Amino acid sequence: MRPVQRLVICSALALVLPAVALAQTPRVAVTHHVGTFNGQTTPYTATVADTILHDAKGAPTAKVVTIAYTRDDVKDPSSRPVMFLFNGGPGASSSPLHTQALGPMVRSDSKVAGETASALHDNPYSPLDAFDMVFIDPVGAGFSRPLPGADEQAFYSVGGDAKEVIEVITRWLKDHHREASPRYLAGESYGTMRAAAIMKDAKDLKFDGVLLIALFAEIPGNEMPFVTELPTMAAGAWYHQKIDRRGRSVEDVYKETVDFARTDYVTALIKGAGLEPAEKHRIAERMSSLIGLPVALIEKDDLRLSKNDYMFNLLKDQTLRTGLLDVRVTAPLEPGQEGSIDDPALGVAPKRTPGAPPPPPFDPAQIGPVPSPAVGAYLTTALQFPTTDTYIGVNFLVNSKWDYQGRMNDLSALGDRMRQDPHMRLFWATGYYDLTTPSYAARYLLDQAGVPAAQLSANYFAGPHGVYGGEANLKRFDAAVRDFVLAKPAP
Repeated sequence: MRPVQRLVICSALALVLPAVALAQTPRVAVTHHVGTFNGQTTPYTATVADTILHDAKGAPTAKVVTIAYTRDDVKDPSSRPVMFLFNGGPGASSSPLHTQALGPMVRSDSKVAGETASALHDNPYSPLDAFDMVFIDPVGAGFSRPLPGADEQAFYSVGGDAKEVIEVITRWLKDHHREASPRYLAGESYGTMRAAAIMKDAKDLKFDGVLLIALFAEIPGNEMPFVTELPTMAAGAWYHQKIDRRGRSVEDVYKETVDFARTDYVTALIKGAGLEPAEKHRIAERMSSLIGLPVALIEKDDLRLSKNDYMFNLLKDQTLRTGLLDVRVTAPLEPGQEGSIDDPALGVAPKRTPGAPPPPPFDPAQIGPVPSPAVGAYLTTALQFPTTDTYIGVNFLVNSKWDYQGRMNDLSALGDRMRQDPHMRLFWATGYYDLTTPSYAARYLLDQAGVPAAQLSANYFAGPHGVYGGEANLKRFDAAVRDFVLAKPAP
């Protein structure tokens, strides 16, 4: 990034206002830059700013920080597409999509707190040449905070969180005179649930397209949770060479397992105790050939394998367990492991002493806020945002307080909106190695939500939960997002 001009806007009143009033004063930083994206020299403005939220009585409740990148050499900004982006958690900042995927600057790795953070560098694949981007950090993440005296719990629920983001988007469009711009909504992980909630709760807020990365939702039923996880288990077995590849690619094995899962496997599960022993053994043998677990283990669990069954047994002969966000990642297999919070691909659980007795059940709230120093330094130094706050990459305290309000799957609202508007399009991206939000589970949910196939762009990556991990995936992901936005809807 080559800064051409920097201008920091911060109210002069901050020098004289008392602490409470200062907390309510919006912070804004505007800087000007030039980057090369998709081979195009692109002058752009970065604006990091507070949006002050208020309650029904007009009292200020929170500061929500947005990081906006807008191209400068555009004759008519109202015709230029703009995308609003956020990650998930709940309690996560927008930093993965911002500084690992689509932003003009990305980091080489993402060290956790206490370790050296990598510097950011130019992202030649960023689609900023094609459309503007506004990254949103919800309350409790990034630099966004509830204000003193406000009820923070009002933001820590499906509905409260959606309301917060709806207001931020609406005000940004109005304040920047972009109401006529083509607009897109992008969410990753829990952010996909947030996007669906916005579709349900803000019917008057129109979007030309929605992007769902690593779709998060709950699979209902007694059979389908197991059916939809099986293809990802097969992909992991292929990667670790626990099955005979026979010249097949991971895509081949995944598709083969999908075919089996939605035919013979689901039929066997539906029969339950009525399944004949010989048929149960045949299905277990077929499952073993696909996912690499012993036939005896599969039969013992009545063909119903949990994620922990898979993670703790696939590499048991090597005294290793797999990851959850990325089944390619491994760690020592030890007694007392829980599966998710100690996921080696997540990297937040305290390290265990070899040979020590298993610790008591771990409370994620004990982790609390996890800083992201590299992103914080970028925003306060390169983009000149005036704050001494710690940038929170993910806040497990917020996560532990989250109220799902019985809204684990608002995707039907998205399906309804798309059927009502045949010009609205959906981009979905998934990683073959993500067992947290398995690929087939997401596709099943989209189909059940009634998303029209003609309006869906499905994108599979040989990657983890963050599908853009690795340069090859990053290049392909950014290009796919650019192409999606630039594509003209069907007449």
